[in-house]
Amino acid sequence: MTCRKKITRGPKYKRVKFIIPLLILAVKKSLFFPLLFIFSLGLIAQEVEPLWPGIPPGDIVGEVGEEKVEVRGIKRVSNVTEPTITYFLSDLPKANGTTVLVCPGGAYNILAIEHEGEDVCKWFNDLGVHAVLLKYRVPRRKNREPHAAPLQDAQRAMGLIRQAGKSWEVPLTKLGILGFSAGGNLAVMTAASFNDRTYPKIDSADDLSCRPDFAMPIYPAYLLDEQNKERLAPHIQITKDCPPFFFVHTGDDGIPAEGSVLTFLALEKVGVVGNELHIYPFGGHGYGIRPSAKPVSQWPQRAQSWLGGLGFIQE
Repeated sequence: MTCRKKITRGPKYKRVKFIIPLLILAVKKSLFFPLLFIFSLGLIAQEVEPLWPGIPPGDIVGEVGEEKVEVRGIKRVSNVTEPTITYFLSDLPKANGTTVLVCPGGAYNILAIEHEGEDVCKWFNDLGVHAVLLKYRVPRRKNREPHAAPLQDAQRAMGLIRQAGKSWEVPLTKLGILGFSAGGNLAVMTAASFNDRTYPKIDSADDLSCRPDFAMPIYPAYLLDEQNKERLAPHIQITKDCPPFFFVHTGDDGIPAEGSVLTFLALEKVGVVGNELHIYPFGGHGYGIRPSAKPVSQWPQRAQSWLGGLGFIQE
């Protein structure tokens, strides 16, 4: 069972208004009762929290157009200028407060918000894990590193989640991060770049650690040096203080699996304990959490076992 609980709201929270506009439209078109029935089936809005109280750091007003949500093969979000986190909380008896920040992919240009985001949050809920969906800034900002604005968003989110998690019915205990493709790159960056916030302090949430307790990069992108594909990019700094990682990649991915392999080896070399690496022969890129006939689609089962083995969930 997936449970999406309401959390305590302060003035900075805003409620996503999915239901009310539908009901108004239903009245106008004499469809009130069918939609009321849909409402009763559980279309419950999630709690959404803006990351920044004003213009996000480094952004220029008007540089990016109006935010769009489109379905073109996949559900995608583009032109994000107001990044948010959306809470999916679990109240299953086995829930122990473990929480994961989920980062969809999309080449730092769009967000594959459904099969690499919302669906993943619901899967975590079924494991008794709280999930938080990060809608980070895309597309890439001019004259900045592709990961620069998203990393600010992820670091800010870690502090806000830790702050909010103290008051949940099942309080937060451990906080990890999972990401796909560019979101996988963001997961690695967040787990390796936690010593210094990449933006000026906003409020007390920024006093809390932005270091994840574990990281799960799924077919992560942009980890290799562009000049020498046999080593990690200079901005990927792996140290003994990094958390344990869980990697998934395939040999036929257009994004080289060597990025995952070299990051795994770097973690092992500096003495980080608990890392796990899965390289499957086939599967390509962008499969998210959707099932298929290919063995790589079993990665969620492997991830569940890894989380259980490290004590983050109860199996």
